[in-house]
Amino acid sequence: MPAESPATPATSTSPAAPAVPAGHRLAGRTVVIIGGGSGIGLEVARRAVAAGAAVVLGGRSRDKLAAAADELGPAASWRTVDNTDKESLAAFFAGLDRVDHLFTPAASYETGPMLELSDSAAESPFVSKFWGQYYAAKYAAPKLAADGSIVLMSGAASVRPAGVAPAYVACNAAIEGLGRGLAVELAPVRVNVVAPGMIDGNLWANRPAEVREPNAAKYRKDTLLDRLGTEGEVAESVLYLFTNGYTTGSTLYPDGGYALR
Repeated sequence: MPAESPATPATSTSPAAPAVPAGHRLAGRTVVIIGGGSGIGLEVARRAVAAGAAVVLGGRSRDKLAAAADELGPAASWRTVDNTDKESLAAFFAGLDRVDHLFTPAASYETGPMLELSDSAAESPFVSKFWGQYYAAKYAAPKLAADGSIVLMSGAASVRPAGVAPAYVACNAAIEGLGRGLAVELAPVRVNVVAPGMIDGNLWANRPAEVREPNAAKYRKDTLLDRLGTEGEVAESVLYLFTNGYTTGSTLYPDGGYALR
């Protein structure tokens, strides 16, 4: 009997993954969004509902949450939560029966030079954006489906500082490290990070024109695509991370090539 050739490739016996359209993978699932009353969070909620998911919106503003839920219709519900308060986050998730996917864009913080900011202002990105997401993930974890996911929110400043704001830059980099660490600890639950650049949307629309316009002009110049991003483009990135079952521990940069310029 001739010996088996070492050049003969082995035949895989693993079944092929079913070709399910990404949108349908959210049908019947529960998507929880801390910061879902406006901006990118609300845009993710719109797309999740359109894909057949139920959404639970969390945030501090009852008025924003109620208005968002009214817009989204019967597939949406809401609960107030303060992501700077561990007890508030614990109570929020204790009231949920199920979490299939979690997105955590809510954050409130100050930025600026180390030598000018007060200590509390310098610490604010970590208090809200880092620890807020850390504890949201912690309290969501017991409710997460084994094939579910978490998407954390970072920012492109993690790899290319847009200005003098070292604590903010460090916070974004720390969130990306947190995503990798949680992906290891919580597997098979998938954990990823989305890190947008400057987005033409709710956040910047609420800042004074004298702040917004020069920052927007500089950002456009610093990108490869010569424009700001949209909330819809970030939302598409989040839904990809929700539905791609083989992506975990990754950071996705919808930044127009800002990190490469």
